[in-house]
Amino acid sequence: MAAYDAARMRMVRHHLAARGLHDARVLAAMAQVPRERFVAPGMAEFAYEDSPLPIGEGQTISQPYIVALMLEAARIRPADLVLEVGTGSGYAAALMSRLARHVHTVERHASLAEEARARFVQLEYDNIDVHIGDGSRGWPDAAPFDAILVAAGAPAPPEALRSQLAIGGRLVIPVGDEGHVQELLKIRRTGEDTFEQESLGAVTFVPLIGEQGWAEDGRRAASRHVPARARGHDTASHIAGHAIGLPDVGDDAFADAFDRFADARVVLLGECSHGTSEFYAARAAITRRLVERHGFTLVAVEADWPDASVINRHVRHLRPRPHGPVFARFPTWMWRNREIAALTGWMRRYNEGRAYGEQVGFYGLDIYSLNASIEAVLEYLDRTDPEAAVIARERYGCLTPWQRSPEVYGRAALRAGHALCEDAVVRQCRELLDHRLGGDDELQPDRLDAAQNARLVASAERYYRVMYYGGADSWNLRDEHMADTLDQLLRAHGPDSRAVVWAHNSHIGDARHTDMGQARGEHNIGQLVRQRHSGQAALIGFGTHTGTVAAAHDWGDAMEIMDVRPSRAGSIERLCHDAGRPRFLLDLREGHDETLRRLLSDPLLQRFIGVIYRPETELQSHYARASLARQYDGYVWLDETRAVDALPARAREADEVPDTYPFGV
Repeated sequence: MAAYDAARMRMVRHHLAARGLHDARVLAAMAQVPRERFVAPGMAEFAYEDSPLPIGEGQTISQPYIVALMLEAARIRPADLVLEVGTGSGYAAALMSRLARHVHTVERHASLAEEARARFVQLEYDNIDVHIGDGSRGWPDAAPFDAILVAAGAPAPPEALRSQLAIGGRLVIPVGDEGHVQELLKIRRTGEDTFEQESLGAVTFVPLIGEQGWAEDGRRAASRHVPARARGHDTASHIAGHAIGLPDVGDDAFADAFDRFADARVVLLGECSHGTSEFYAARAAITRRLVERHGFTLVAVEADWPDASVINRHVRHLRPRPHGPVFARFPTWMWRNREIAALTGWMRRYNEGRAYGEQVGFYGLDIYSLNASIEAVLEYLDRTDPEAAVIARERYGCLTPWQRSPEVYGRAALRAGHALCEDAVVRQCRELLDHRLGGDDELQPDRLDAAQNARLVASAERYYRVMYYGGADSWNLRDEHMADTLDQLLRAHGPDSRAVVWAHNSHIGDARHTDMGQARGEHNIGQLVRQRHSGQAALIGFGTHTGTVAAAHDWGDAMEIMDVRPSRAGSIERLCHDAGRPRFLLDLREGHDETLRRLLSDPLLQRFIGVIYRPETELQSHYARASLARQYDGYVWLDETRAVDALPARAREADEVPDTYPFGV
């Protein structure tokens, strides 16, 4: 129980108070009511994550922040009579019971209602009445209510609920006329026939099924028409009028518009999926422009260092080192594709005949290559200092049982209660850096490889250890490693060095303005680069409406070409689609279009597809709330896109991979 108490207090501090909720009575209730008692069996360990959880009957228990936001908006006083529509697990009603004189809660699913009633008895919450019925009609027998809170989205505020408010009463309800995406409204009754209304932002709830909500088949049960929100129309119209049109990605003029970001030292180029051809082709075109016209000196990508090192030696015309298949680890299609082959072919041609210090390099930033990095360090020491190689093998020997499956190391360290190999790998890293490689700013390829692989082993040991503790630590360690690697590369390339970074939107969009940073305590490389290179970073996101994507249903599954569902109503992608232009760039920097920045500053749903895509649960699996204008300095829209052109895992025929040596092994 003590662990849950501590987790509950962390939730209040990090997910609620840190995000601007300040009602002391609401925060005290959230710190008192045990959410772990209201979740499904087996889900208790996730009770204090700021996310919705399934509870049965196709329903969910809402994320703590949204529950607290609604409670704070309702301004429940100790003498108030409160109605809740949508009992669900009973968690929100339990919280209301700590704030109000009495709570009536209505649930249409009898099984959920009975389970909630049993929980209230066990917890001795005796000021709650549970009713089974159509919540869209309210509960007239107990009206009027000082506050009504609705835990499901309605097409319009039901007249029954408005009429059951006392004068001065508050109704907090999600409203939206296109299904699961709604706007959270606070409606206050000011007189017998007068109401005032306030928007609290975009939310996502299950639909309110009932006479004055939605029908079971998804049609509007209420008969009167509700016009679409003017705000979305105005925003889409403003986007259409102020977007910078782009030609086709294959057009030589595509990258012209990106000269505006060329003053930055670091330009970060995102993608909203790891399997979309146009994102790779667009980033390649922008990268070529920045290198050829503006002197950018390195390309750093969300890929494993040892694999990228093979590419780096290839594009620099250096003698190859022994290596296995390049980018052969799942997901192979992410970097082993014809779009990347075309980029590296161009880099090799660009570097030909140039002095080494004037060439553009290709590097990996990611943390997953524990086994390959150990082998690379040992191979370097075998060539340069065989005696040191013996010592390194002893130190790295601690990791040998887990080298092929490093995630097992984290599980073993968790069970042991301490870091099994940290001292050995950190000592090896420090010795290699301090005594054998001569500092962090060495561009000589063999030394740079050895130094970075040693750092990577140390970082990976920590990563695989902390990932079993859950929370934000493993994500944060990974992105800190990527940001640190980028800084080391900039130092190695000299004071005039400039970098183009390729990574997913979730890594390059400033996490402080997304659910990642605000709800989960995560930061990312985009945020860290902005903080470390203030005024010298340009963060550019990418988005699409529909098309196809290369992805897998689960980690380790085979790649499939899947259809991308059209973007959801209420999302930034739908606004861009509704703008009616096939390709464009939004300049979101301060001072360029303040009206656009204002319209796109409020949190909206945004789609994130990685190497995994689950269309059947797309809303829950791939959408999160984020502020577009604060996340990015620019946003590239490509309305319809197609899957990346993946290469075979082991291409040996000459005509399969022309002019791309590293992929042909």
